[in-house]
Amino acid sequence: MGTVAPVPFRRSRHRHHAGDPPRRVAMVSMHTSPLDQPGTGDAGGLNVYVVELARELARRGTEVEVFTRARSSAAPPEVELAPGVLVRHVAAGPYEGLAKEDLPAQMCTFAAGVLRAEARRDAGWYDLVHSHYWLSGQVADLAADRWGVPLVHSSHTLAKVKNAHLAAGDAPEPAARILGEEQVVAAADRLLANTADEARDLVDRYGAAPERVDVVPPGVDLRRFSPGAGADRGRAAARRALDLPPDALVLVFAGRVQPLKAPDVLLRAAAELLRREGAALRRRLVVAVVGGRSGVGGHAQDLEGLAAHLGLAGVPGVNDVVRFEPPASRDVLPQWFRAADLVAVPSYNESFGLVALEAQACGTPVVAARVGGLATAVSDGISGVLVDGHDPRAWAAALQRLAADPAERERLASGARRHAEGFGWGASADGVLRSYAAALDGRRRVSA
Repeated sequence: MGTVAPVPFRRSRHRHHAGDPPRRVAMVSMHTSPLDQPGTGDAGGLNVYVVELARELARRGTEVEVFTRARSSAAPPEVELAPGVLVRHVAAGPYEGLAKEDLPAQMCTFAAGVLRAEARRDAGWYDLVHSHYWLSGQVADLAADRWGVPLVHSSHTLAKVKNAHLAAGDAPEPAARILGEEQVVAAADRLLANTADEARDLVDRYGAAPERVDVVPPGVDLRRFSPGAGADRGRAAARRALDLPPDALVLVFAGRVQPLKAPDVLLRAAAELLRREGAALRRRLVVAVVGGRSGVGGHAQDLEGLAAHLGLAGVPGVNDVVRFEPPASRDVLPQWFRAADLVAVPSYNESFGLVALEAQACGTPVVAARVGGLATAVSDGISGVLVDGHDPRAWAAALQRLAADPAERERLASGARRHAEGFGWGASADGVLRSYAAALDGRRRVSA
């Protein structure tokens, strides 16, 4: 990482007792801010995870300060996200136009900013550091070592796993990232995995000690993501709000528009479905792609071109099947899920798949790829359907079967909400606090 400006070593003075939760946690989310709109740029499930987890930890008495890179000169140094949750903007590199791939060159500057923020506090201000994604893990390793506190790390995605499940034309993750992940895995006191599969990947692919890996599934805001209440309840109300035909067959993709998320698979499956079903279905099929371009590539434009090529949009005299919608706010996104007959998650890899869980919490079945954490987020045959592979013909077959069977969709819808109710953020926060306590206890035993 290079040379960091010297900061005096400041070991925590707080005496930790076995099982105690931390008083204050420094969270590091360098490459994306919890204040960013999910579904744009590099903002997605990680952002939701940091926001919701931090809020729940604060409700339980553990204060959280989130360090993130400032991407605007207008960004205030500090923003209160919620009572007990503070977001700190650290200047590191140009404010705009810096791709995630260029961020490793700014880790030294970012780390210096994090250390300076702590140096202005009383000794022992933070009891623990929790990093999100490998870039943050590199910075957090340095901070935790300097402050003499434990490091807990959440990978969210792993390069070796992503490279094993690349989309066609997608660039593999670089060797520098793999090395960085290996270093963070070796350094962390505890590692948080979303699923048992991710835990096995950490052990088998990265050499993590099994006893240091804790499986804590993410959660879903069951109040925000719900079937609705009163006048807002149900599919009909949501369709009125979104200007969707009441009798349409609505398929929704929500997320960043990038090859990994595979929205093109849904478009190709929709074209195959229309080929099988003909004009009658075309008059009532709506495929909504809700999300923005991710990174610096042109996949969003490519997707619009693909829709035109497949005859799903831009055909003179024929109604468009595909609606390209901007990223939805956390208030509007539940409306899209309620409006949908089915939500599609065709990703090539997901460490968990929060979109799938949020859709199910709204009472909508999910059709998802049988990859990574989606096999946990979706209960196959109970809350949705898992599809093996990414062949558009297989996806079309799954969609066709469910489109033709309203009773089956209704059965899955009932199971979807019940399944999602097993994943509240409160349970996630409790699991994370147990991992924090184990990390603190481990340090206490070593220093005793």
